[in-house]
Amino acid sequence: MRNKNYLNLVERLEEISHLNGVMSTIGWDQEVMMPPGAAEARARQISALAGIIHERMTDPGIGDCLAALKDEDIDTFNAIERCNIDEACRSYELGVKIPKRLVREMAELGSRGQPVWAKARQENKFSDFAPIIKRFLELKKEWASYAFPEHNAYDANISLFERGTTMSDITPVFEQLKMDLIPFIQMIRESRFQPDTSFLSGQFPIEKQEALARRICKDIGFRFDQGRMDVSIHPFCGGSHPTDVRITTRYKENNFIESLYAVIHETGHALYEQGRTLEWGDLPVSESLTMGIHESQSLFWERMIAQSEGFCRHYFATIHAIFPDRLSGVTADSFYRAVNTCKPDFIRVEADELTYPLHVILRYEIEKGLFDDSLRVDDLPEIWNELMMKYLGITPPTDTLGVLQDSHWSGGAFGYFPSYALGALYACQFYRAMTHDLPDTADYVANGNFEPIKDWLNKKIHSQGKLYTPQQLVQRVTGESLNPVYFTDYLKTKYSAIYRLS
Repeated sequence: MRNKNYLNLVERLEEISHLNGVMSTIGWDQEVMMPPGAAEARARQISALAGIIHERMTDPGIGDCLAALKDEDIDTFNAIERCNIDEACRSYELGVKIPKRLVREMAELGSRGQPVWAKARQENKFSDFAPIIKRFLELKKEWASYAFPEHNAYDANISLFERGTTMSDITPVFEQLKMDLIPFIQMIRESRFQPDTSFLSGQFPIEKQEALARRICKDIGFRFDQGRMDVSIHPFCGGSHPTDVRITTRYKENNFIESLYAVIHETGHALYEQGRTLEWGDLPVSESLTMGIHESQSLFWERMIAQSEGFCRHYFATIHAIFPDRLSGVTADSFYRAVNTCKPDFIRVEADELTYPLHVILRYEIEKGLFDDSLRVDDLPEIWNELMMKYLGITPPTDTLGVLQDSHWSGGAFGYFPSYALGALYACQFYRAMTHDLPDTADYVANGNFEPIKDWLNKKIHSQGKLYTPQQLVQRVTGESLNPVYFTDYLKTKYSAIYRLS
């Protein structure tokens, strides 16, 4: 007979999962379909639901279950059950530390913050968004004082996205990336050979962009019977369940590459969610691991696969047929080089592989400064522009193209940005391991056969849920701990060839 205390715990955890699914769905609706006039009502709804979820997570009944399970022989539970117990214990112990009032206020502020950010971004008025950032900083510092009083407040917030990772882990890696990438990018800018990218600009009808994006999304493996694709201000992946995964993109009529690769990026996230183990139910063990691992999957597909020479060659004929006027006289080789051009730009989600980590490092350094009070919110536009000039040699002409471009701070997601760079490192190392296991990977991509790649990721990463820590997962998949050298070697090899560097 199954343990009664464990079955009781499972029932409670499944209810929490269902409520979180509802929260995710109305969050998606807010960014995709909700009428603007509903913002205030939606904020109150989200606040109320957040309070209910918090009550369920901190219910004394869960505490009683966990206390009883602690007295049980651990060997009577399998690895999946132990993971559920451990995750429930971690969530419960954290949840009871946080006042319900604070949970509701953060949820409501996040809901109110999104439309404020969207309007400020549209109107290029940072001053309208600054109060949201200031209040969120106060709340997130207060949250940290309850959750992890022994830790630095920013480390506490990083832990929400990258459990077990701190500034002491991140900073040395980021400093090394700066040392490696900044001079290499300068060499590329000084190269006499600069790929032609002129044909990537022009008029690309949005309905054709959408059709292309949906086709490639499906080819890669996204299941539209268990997901959908829509439009939002900032591309994201959401949804309530592995059978209900929702991705968004944004379209520009003069740039089809941005929306296409945003779709591929979000499809990488979606494949992770659709690849979760359904038989484990709506339980913690089946959930994705950390945002760094999640971002590794999106960047894996966007960078390692979709920006590869084989991928570009495979789809070039299709893309040429869709946009014949713009791509007249263009070859598959020139298309590949154009897609992989290194050119510092203002927007993170449009950045190339080489400059992308510097966008992330900039945000990380700003967040550190905001949490240790060495930087003021009101000074962020100037600080942002100074760092853009320092790291990328360009200055955004507007705050819309600078400090207002990301939605993360509107929801209080401080500590998320490092996950993007860590994800790039993970992605490169995972790709290296996969090509060892699947020596024909390049041929698969060149022939549009993505099933073996998707299956490998499903087996090695997606289906593992939370059975392992990120460090353990990387060790199991690649045979070693995270090694940033693979990432910089990959970039230098690839872009030295594209730019014909000696």
